[in-house]
Formats: sequence, C-alpha cells, structure tokens
Amino acid sequence: MEKQTLLVTGGAGYIGSHTVVRLVEAGHEVRVVDDLSNSSPIVLDRIEEITGVRVPLDVVDVTDRGAVTAILAQHPVDAAIHLAGLKAVGESVEQPLRYYRTNLDATFSLVGAMADAGVRTLVFSSSATVYGAQASPPFEEDLPTSATNPYGWTKVMQEQVLRDVAAGDPRWRIALLRYFNPVGAHPSGRIGEDPQGHPNNLVPYLAQVAVGRREKLLVFGDDYDTPDGTGLRDYIHVEDLAAGHLAALETLAAADAGGVRTWNLGTGSGTSVLEVLAAFSRAVGRELPHEVVGRRAGDIAASWADPTRAHRELGWRAEKGIDEMCADTWRWQETNPAGYDGPPA
Repeated sequence: MEKQTLLVTGGAGYIGSHTVVRLVEAGHEVRVVDDLSNSSPIVLDRIEEITGVRVPLDVVDVTDRGAVTAILAQHPVDAAIHLAGLKAVGESVEQPLRYYRTNLDATFSLVGAMADAGVRTLVFSSSATVYGAQASPPFEEDLPTSATNPYGWTKVMQEQVLRDVAAGDPRWRIALLRYFNPVGAHPSGRIGEDPQGHPNNLVPYLAQVAVGRREKLLVFGDDYDTPDGTGLRDYIHVEDLAAGHLAALETLAAADAGGVRTWNLGTGSGTSVLEVLAAFSRAVGRELPHEVVGRRAGDIAASWADPTRAHRELGWRAEKGIDEMCADTWRWQETNPAGYDGPPA
C-alpha cells in the first residue's frame, strides 16, 4: 500500500493512540482530531517517543462540522478513521440523549465534511454491541443488528447511516469494524487506557484496584447462564485491534469498487470476568480483592466473535492471549499509576 495521509478522529484516545502508532510505523502520515474530553495531550508526546514522529493534533469537537471542514481544507487527506465518540454502556443508559446526540452528530459532521472535501474512504469504529441480545455467540457479520442499550443503538444507527451514504454515492469505500472488548496496552508501557473518572470497563478497573486507586473489583452478576456464572466477553489486545485498522485500510485501498464492508475484530473465544480476574492477579503477582454485586443494566450474558471473515478477507487475526493482555495493562498502569497526568511511578 502506498503512503497515505490519514485523519484519525479520537486519535488521542485509547484505541486511537495505538492505531496511530501502527499507522505511523507503517509509513503513513497521520493527523489527529480529538477534543481531549477522555484523553490527554501527553499521548502525543508518548506517540512521538515510540515512533520518532510528531503527529499533529487539532483540539476540535468532531460534532463541529465547520471546524472539521476547515481542517480538511487546510490539510487534505486520503482517508479517515473515525473513533471519536462516547463509549460507556452503563453511562449511556443513564444519559441516552447525550449519547445519541454526540455519537450521531459526530458521524454526520465528519461524513459531511469528507464529502465536501472529496474524501470517500472511511474506516468506522463500530462495536459488538450491535448484535444485541437476540443471538447466541459466536456472532457472524450477517446477523441482524439490534442493541440492549443506547450506546449500542448509536452504533447500529451510525452503521445504517453509512450504508445509506454509500448506497447514495457508490464512490464511498467504508469499513465497519465491529470491535469486541479491547484491552491491553503498548508493550513499551508508554501508552494505555486512562479513563477519566470512574472506569466503566473491567480491565482498567482491575488495573486501578491493583495499583491501589480502587478498593476492590465489583463483579456485576454471577448468576448468568455461563460456566462460572459471570459474563463472557471476547477480549482482544488493543495492538491486535490497531493492526485490524491498518488491514481494513489496505483492503479498502485495494478494492476494485466502492461499497460497505463489515468485519468482526475479535479472537473468537469468550473469557469470563472471573477468568480475567485470575489472569490479572497472575500478572500482578497477588490475588486481587473482589465482591459480587447485582447485574448491571444493559449487560448480556455472553459475547464473542466469529472472526472468520476478517481472517479470510483482511489476512488479519488476533495473536495475543488474555495473559499478555493483562501483563501489558499492568506494565502500563504500574509505571503510570495515575495515568497520563500523574507523576510516573
């Protein structure tokens, strides 16, 4: 694939920063747009440490179409990777209007600005939440979509918007990447997941328990119809996920025609909450405290991918297991106990 100039929305975030590193290492020129509402400008310093390249950052809310249009006018790009958006399932149940407004407006804004600039190649950050609760895993891309929470519905809706955009203009090349559960950190320990406020996902919460910022892990339900009663999820190392974005971009660039393509990015197997707890305890070298509490609104019992299509069409597969995911997360958290903005350990 020839060198491309790429816009990455949400590129200072957790998945975004690892994806930017992978893109830069592959020789592409990257520009990040991020409002820093759930990230830190220090991320760009760390990306430079890892890659030797200073990636430019525009501190802009992607819902501001005028600002995005101006960026694309001043800095032409070949394609965009759209990761910006709100992403916490539980929070979306409590704040549905905020989620619908922010996530949908961001996509309307970006796609409109791209069309104005004549840019029609887009890799979109979707989610396994689009499979809802009606199907049994493993989930294949051709299943009907639905959701059990507002966050998931925003992904279902954005996918439909993008399909309609491509149907209306066949020059669009769009990849819908359905992530399962990204965890882990760059092996350098220099970038990782640094949630602002209360962590909404299992592994960053565990990391904060391990480093002493939280008292214990709360396990939301142990009465699911699963082997140990706790929820099963398809955890994927963020480095594998970043590689999936590059593979999708390369596949779109090589395609003979436009259209929308959908790929699951997951390992193809489920790991329970208690299994993750055990793996993280192994990484830390001690047993971490936990308490079982009631189920959390919007959660489902089990979710894992059928990644066969990605294996076949992208030449991509997840390579790292749960122990490596936990070890890399712990290396990041142990050396950055308060995240990006705190003093190093």
